[in-house]
Amino acid sequence: QVQLVESGGGLVQAGGSLRLSCAASGSIFSINTMGWYRQAPGKQRELVATITGGGTTNYADSVKGRFTISRDNAKNTVYLQMNSLKPEDTAVYYCKGIIMVTITSPRAQYWGQGTQVTVSS
Repeated sequence: QVQLVESGGGLVQAGGSLRLSCAASGSIFSINTMGWYRQAPGKQRELVATITGGGTTNYADSVKGRFTISRDNAKNTVYLQMNSLKPEDTAVYYCKGIIMVTITSPRAQYWGQGTQVTVSS
């Protein structure tokens, strides 16, 4: 069984910073792309940033230049450094991993439970 557990959310003032972490554990053969998504109240879940196993990154236009995604493959962990936070960044942030549990299993996506980020003005 695979679990993704996020941490690092909280309340911060506009202009502040937070660092989110997401650790994958359980029966894991390999992890391909990992990413962060967010969902604000009344809105659809949206992509924030992704990073491939080789380190190629992709960002939503709304966070480019402010957020940085990184990963530690040895720890099966992905990070999201969020700087210059704005009230519109307030949302529940979810981690997703594309994971193979065995060498013969298909890739499947797994989600974390989410962590709340609240940015006050």
